[in-house]
Amino acid sequence: MSTVIITNNPYVYEKYKDKREVLFKEEFNYIDMLEFVRNRVHEGYELLTHPLSGSVKPNETPYKTIMMSNKKGQLDSSGLSIVEESILTAKKFMTDKPTPDWTEGILDDFRVIDLSLIENAIDKLGH
Repeated sequence: MSTVIITNNPYVYEKYKDKREVLFKEEFNYIDMLEFVRNRVHEGYELLTHPLSGSVKPNETPYKTIMMSNKKGQLDSSGLSIVEESILTAKKFMTDKPTPDWTEGILDDFRVIDLSLIENAIDKLGH
């Protein structure tokens, strides 16, 4: 299966840009990323990794990387449900407590965590 990595994390982009298809959305925040993925699911792309993977809460990190198919097919109704619920969850977390204005050192930690999560997903999926 052909895949695409969708990310706002420069570490993920730098690692994979020459190895696979990457849509780098540097200007996107966490919610923007989820909404972009939701729109792609509506277009017929399949969700391959969970939008809320990992133990970092959506209001803690600005970085999110998600893998999807890069060929259109039938509507992935399960993926659509997952991403819609993920958007609601992320918005609830951010309403309760917005993402802090982190120092560069902490942002670096979040970039590393996000990179590690997608590396593990790629290994598990065999892509």
